[in-house]
Amino acid sequence: MKTPHEKIEFLEKLADGITSWIGSIPSLILHTLLFLTSFLLPVFGLIDFDKMLLVLTTVLSLEAIYLSILIQMSVNKSHEKIEDIQEDIEDIQEDIEEISEDIEEISEDLEEISEDIEDIQEDIEEINDEDDDDDHNERAKNTILKSNVNSNKNEIKFLKDKIAELQHKIDEMKKD
Repeated sequence: MKTPHEKIEFLEKLADGITSWIGSIPSLILHTLLFLTSFLLPVFGLIDFDKMLLVLTTVLSLEAIYLSILIQMSVNKSHEKIEDIQEDIEDIQEDIEEISEDIEEISEDLEEISEDIEDIQEDIEEINDEDDDDDHNERAKNTILKSNVNSNKNEIKFLKDKIAELQHKIDEMKKD
């Protein structure tokens, strides 16, 4: 035995199928043939013209009622889908705004790190200028610091490139 939900789901599928068929070429052909047959029946004397008009009017009235109900069901379903899509779009826009804010924060952090690295380089250069007479260990430490600074510069350049790429993708998403 079907649950009420299954019955409703079956009826909705049936209504969708009928609505799809009504808007098709076969439906147009069938209706045309039925109308022609209806008007030919009195011509051949098989039925009285007034009786044919009464039956045809009644059938067309009932069909119009059902079609209006089916069309309204389709409109309601389309409206629900549109609302769902609007909610999804709003969520995506919020996500894009959050990503943009995160990228801005990362850019600011990278600028600060870049400034710190420049300060460290200047300090190292000053130390090198002042301590030319230091022992070999001190020079080795400075060389390692320079190497670390260069490594950090490369990482910062990579991060800047990645941020630019992400910013470009965000701009493309905003355009879409």
